[in-house]
Amino acid sequence: MGDKKYFVVFLPMLDEQKSAEHREAHLDYLAKLRDDGNIFSYGRFLDGWGGMVIYIADSEEQVKDWVLNDPYIVHNARRYEIREWGMIKGNVN
Repeated sequence: MGDKKYFVVFLPMLDEQKSAEHREAHLDYLAKLRDDGNIFSYGRFLDGWGGMVIYIADSEEQVKDWVLNDPYIVHNARRYEIREWGMIKGNVN
């Protein structure tokens, strides 16, 4: 197990009704992953476009496994796109 990496997952809206229906299960799922130390942060875009999750993982494959089990993805409420993120820690002026 090497250094942990950060991955941004964009979750653009596919179906607003399905998203509303599965929102609680999606948030519960993310809270469990966050509590296990696998999520740095997450939230929705205020314009209704969708949301974003920043995962902490060893590999993109690990993140994809988590994403494919997200209720939003399981129920075709959202699409997803995974990008590795080179986070800069500390203050940048």
